[in-house]
Amino acid sequence: MSTVANPAVMRAVEKLDYRVTIGDVAAQAGLDIQIAERDLLALASEAGGHLQVAESGEIAYLFPRNFRDILRSKYWRLRWQEAFSKIWNFIFYLIRISFGIYLIASIALIGIAIVIILIALNSRDDNNSGGDWGGNFGSGSWGGGDWWILFMPDYYSRQNYRYNQPNSNRRKGRSSEPAEMNFLEAIFSFLFGDGNPNADLEERRWQTIGTVIRNQGGAIVAEQIAPYLDELGRPSQQEYEDYMLPVLSRFNGRPEVSPEGQLVYYFPELQVTARQTNPQPVSAYLKERPWRFSAAGSGQIMLAIGLGAINLIGALVLGNLLGDGSIARELGGLVEFVAAIYWLLLGYGTGFLGIPLIRYFWVQGRNRKVEARNDQRQMRAMTLNEASETIQPKLNFARQFAAETIVREDDLAYTTEEDLTEQELRRTDKIDAEWQRRLEDR
Repeated sequence: MSTVANPAVMRAVEKLDYRVTIGDVAAQAGLDIQIAERDLLALASEAGGHLQVAESGEIAYLFPRNFRDILRSKYWRLRWQEAFSKIWNFIFYLIRISFGIYLIASIALIGIAIVIILIALNSRDDNNSGGDWGGNFGSGSWGGGDWWILFMPDYYSRQNYRYNQPNSNRRKGRSSEPAEMNFLEAIFSFLFGDGNPNADLEERRWQTIGTVIRNQGGAIVAEQIAPYLDELGRPSQQEYEDYMLPVLSRFNGRPEVSPEGQLVYYFPELQVTARQTNPQPVSAYLKERPWRFSAAGSGQIMLAIGLGAINLIGALVLGNLLGDGSIARELGGLVEFVAAIYWLLLGYGTGFLGIPLIRYFWVQGRNRKVEARNDQRQMRAMTLNEASETIQPKLNFARQFAAETIVREDDLAYTTEEDLTEQELRRTDKIDAEWQRRLEDR
């Protein structure tokens, strides 16, 4: 089933307007030639595709434009995969926003518990003489009366300033760089980032290499491929162009040696196409995307940091108030519940600020490596452009192997779209007409 519904092959067929050759699909999707041939045959068999064989023996595949619907109606697994993909997207969205919901709930629980405890302590102090648990807190900084500053007007004005700063930053951030995610999604992005920006790097690499080969008529020199690879190996391996072996293996290429002893490479399968196309634009070298700390807006990040700090400070204050837990047992209810999950709240508050801090330095280190690899590939591209006198003989020799074979619909020897007998009759008429034309020419 996996070969029937290879997503890369299906996307390539759609992008190439439903009529393709093996070389078209391999170059478009960056797939191994053998895999492209196997999966293309399987897709044609199961989706009602047709084979078109040219007089030269080359084969093109023609697919109905609704081949996805055909597959979907035949295979419950495809329907289940599509349904599961939608369900998983919804579940993952709930997972993302749950971290923001937990942060808000944590701040609310901690704040309410602190207020209840302070009110209870204040009531005990007003009634004097320190009860069983009031006396224990009376010896501490909070129980000794320092906590009452929380109720001073000046305290609230200072707190309001702290709360309003992130909000004003967030508004400025939205005006200068509009955020594409809501705040709950921004919390997840702040904590864990937004995934690997180069998750499709290998796919982009081989698609680009396939396009470069097609643009050069299926014949290239190693220097044209080097800007799209990572490590080229030791100097001795570079001299013998060992780094071209994976490219030859993937696209079924063949090396040729020039009279001067230089190597060029051509790829017969990539020289066969279903239609004539113009050279496609490609980048001069493969560029990795830098890692981003977060895709959230700057205002959202500042607000997340502010709320995280409030959450952590509140958890520390709550721990001081809870002491040995006697006050929670005395008050019961919400305070006892918060005391029971206190370490969970404290751990989340610590991790909420600790994880992004660690990740920030990790991203910086990762980007330095990405930049170094990009610089290496850029240097190879510059070398290719500047060393024209050195590689020009190789390029001239490679052009001797450049070719393009187009499987035209008006030049077919056989197609599975029609009955074989009708094709044979039409082919006989075509042969007779060709002989008649030759006789007349003579």
